[in-house]
Amino acid sequence: MSAKAAAIAPTEDAPFQTDQVITIAVAHAAHDLYTSFLPALLPALIAKLSLPTAQAGTLALFLQSPSLLQPLIGHLADRGDLRYLVIMAPAITAVFMSLLGWAPGYAVMALMLIVVGFSTASLHAVAPVIAGRFSGRRLGHGMGFWMVGGELGYTVGPIVVVTAVRFLGLEGVAWLMLIGILASAVLFVRLRDVPDRAPSVAGPLPWRAALHAMSATMKPLVGIVILRAFVVAALVTYLPTFLTREGTDLWLAGTSLSIFQVGSIAGAWLSGLGSDRLGRRTILWASLTTTTVLMAIFLATSQAVRMVCLLLLGFSVSGTFPVLLALVQESFPSNRALANGLFMAITFVAEPIALISIGVVGDWVGLRIAYIGTAVAPLLCLPLVAWLPAEPHRA
Repeated sequence: MSAKAAAIAPTEDAPFQTDQVITIAVAHAAHDLYTSFLPALLPALIAKLSLPTAQAGTLALFLQSPSLLQPLIGHLADRGDLRYLVIMAPAITAVFMSLLGWAPGYAVMALMLIVVGFSTASLHAVAPVIAGRFSGRRLGHGMGFWMVGGELGYTVGPIVVVTAVRFLGLEGVAWLMLIGILASAVLFVRLRDVPDRAPSVAGPLPWRAALHAMSATMKPLVGIVILRAFVVAALVTYLPTFLTREGTDLWLAGTSLSIFQVGSIAGAWLSGLGSDRLGRRTILWASLTTTTVLMAIFLATSQAVRMVCLLLLGFSVSGTFPVLLALVQESFPSNRALANGLFMAITFVAEPIALISIGVVGDWVGLRIAYIGTAVAPLLCLPLVAWLPAEPHRA
């Protein structure tokens, strides 16, 4: 190891390295900016290639399915140096997402999105662990920065790409790849001398032993992630539909997503910071209880109060995720990437389960009943939070 690498090697006791954490968070924002392009581009792609709506909708599956490989990617990252997957991810994702408008047909687009899916899975399995190492003992703060980066990327991305389509045309979106290439160049400069493991951390356990050691923490986390997914699906995917059925103007219903997103950005940052000072379980209890109370108010009040509730709901709902990320990483210091990859894969599986379930219940008895059931979900998480180990469960 070079003297420079040894000097900057992050350890469990190292101070919070703000510049490095912000670098990774900004790269996360640049990367997720591109993955948010697909929904906004679908109308133009459907028109160009005369795709059936259902077939176009399946394109998202090609983008998301490689996320199931995140535990494997994390396991490999614990045993080798995969930081170059992180370094290259923004550029790879930027190039292929920006060139979707040049694809001659559905099959080529599907292949391009599979490549992006692998790039995305690599970034999300490994980069939070690198950010965690730079965070020292302030893991919650570091995961808060990581989440803020992703939220900003998803918020800005659709606006950027539809603006590019309007002024440059569908093929002109290719110019946007320069942002992702620049992000990868910055990551290369910042991460090229960082050692692959913190020197204070022991070598990783074999994967069977690691999974056995993780079971005490992962079992309640699976339940929390699944129940949380119902709240996220209701307040993101189905929110405009629910509001319009309740009599809200379509423009205001669409704007409600932006209001929720603003609260999410603030909640992601402050909850991680608060969990470092007050404890992970304390912040989880507060976020989950507050979410149920705010959902009840949201369902029982008028339109103006609902918009305020959405802002606060964004804060409380997003407040759980960076805390869970920090909890996963600090519980398994020798197998951080495996634990993080497993957690992210569980999150991926929970999302479609929640989306389909709410849709079925909404068609059967109405979205309002589905939302009432969703409001109870955070309370069901509270016993699971109590089940989590009081102190970090060291593998």
